Amino acid sequence: MDATDRAWTALLTDLYQLTMAQGFWKAGRATEEAVYHLYFRENPFGGGFALACGLADAVQYLEGWRFEEGDLTYLAGLNVSERPLFEPAFLRYLRDLRFECDLDAVPEGTVVFPHEPLVRVQGPILQAQLVETALLYWINYQTLIATKAARICLAAGNAPVWEFGLRRAQGGEGGLAAARAAYVGGCAGTSNVWAGRKWGIPVRGTMAHGWVMAFESELEAFQAYAEAMPHNCVLLVDTYDTLAGVQHAIEVGRQLRQRGFDLSGIRLDSGDLTWLSQQARRMLDEAGFTETKILASNDLDEYQIARLRQEGACIDAWGVGTRLVTGWEQPALGGVYKLSAVRSPDGRWCPRLKVSESAAKTSTPGRLQVRRFERDGRFVADAIYDLDAPLPEDWIIVDPAEATRRKRISRNLAGQDLLKPVLRGGRRVCEWPTLEEIREHARQQLERLDRAVLRLTQPYAYPAGLEVGLHDRKMSLILAAREQGGLLGRPGSAS
Repeated sequence: MDATDRAWTALLTDLYQLTMAQGFWKAGRATEEAVYHLYFRENPFGGGFALACGLADAVQYLEGWRFEEGDLTYLAGLNVSERPLFEPAFLRYLRDLRFECDLDAVPEGTVVFPHEPLVRVQGPILQAQLVETALLYWINYQTLIATKAARICLAAGNAPVWEFGLRRAQGGEGGLAAARAAYVGGCAGTSNVWAGRKWGIPVRGTMAHGWVMAFESELEAFQAYAEAMPHNCVLLVDTYDTLAGVQHAIEVGRQLRQRGFDLSGIRLDSGDLTWLSQQARRMLDEAGFTETKILASNDLDEYQIARLRQEGACIDAWGVGTRLVTGWEQPALGGVYKLSAVRSPDGRWCPRLKVSESAAKTSTPGRLQVRRFERDGRFVADAIYDLDAPLPEDWIIVDPAEATRRKRISRNLAGQDLLKPVLRGGRRVCEWPTLEEIREHARQQLERLDRAVLRLTQPYAYPAGLEVGLHDRKMSLILAAREQGGLLGRPGSAS
């Protein structure tokens, strides 16, 4: 495989990252210390939470981050107006560059909310800015899919959900990342054999309609499959007539029992899943196959699963593909990566912020941390605060999108900081959890949220906001920035 075919190259970036990097280098500011934060502005899918994911891939990428000779040769060949885009001396600088920043992050599987930093990067501004695209690439997608999986699994209750989406994923890397994220989000396993080998995720599969169609009759197809897979015989029954298919599956089940095996399950992939599953369950039970499971697929998502369960569908497991791995109604998280502070020559941190007419899109200045407060083992509120400001005696949080929404946090509540040290000087300083541990962490996190936050529609808005002192400093900086830009008093301007 050529270096350009892998996602681990330092060229996994947008061109403007490199042009800005040359600008920092040219201005003599390449090693100036800066802080960036990665966060999102709205919960995905209209829900009440998100589930952080993708950090492991991001960290592995940063640990091996470097520009190879082929990368530099390519960059040297880029021209604008028949002149090289990048100076040879700058490319020589990139040749020896390694990631040497500090990175703190929310552990994978942690529930997170809008405007809370998932990742904080501190170090030389050229390096911290150059990895923006890659960090968003790794974390945005997996956080989106882990959240979608969690919503689907919550809708399914105690029934297992299997991720079946590889064939509909956005490429091989996307399918692999989706399988991992879906497992973190609660899926029981995947059909993706590559993901099974790479991470030890349980793999499952049944049969396709093509198998049934390859034989002269459905019964013959089922018998041949049972001969090949007697210990894992799950039969797809809807190729021609679903209930006739169930009857054929029962016949094959009886033959399996004569050989000392049993019919593991049947799969429904079309039609009225509520009615068909009820009829199939009745037929199986009357024939003595009370332990045979009914698996349903067919473009399912959390809303359809919730509806089917409410209607009394007799489904024991769910296979979810397209609407999981693509994010379906929201194919991107919308995470952003913003500069929030630079260190002056005298060592002081100088806050930076991006001002917008929309309050939700105005970034938050400072070196930020998130403190989560608990009561009786349940999460009750999150406060985003500045590491360089004194901790308040009384915690009051302000909604970043609506300053009139405020909440006072009781002094009696225990709190813990969410962003943990991961890299120092580009080197890992923490033990990395296994995928099973990350998945269990996610399960426990969801259990500690109020059920109203987990609702699929019209969820309760979990209290997460800026510590009031940070909010006030942010407002002062916004006013100063608008005065500097001549925005105050301009007709039609927001003040």
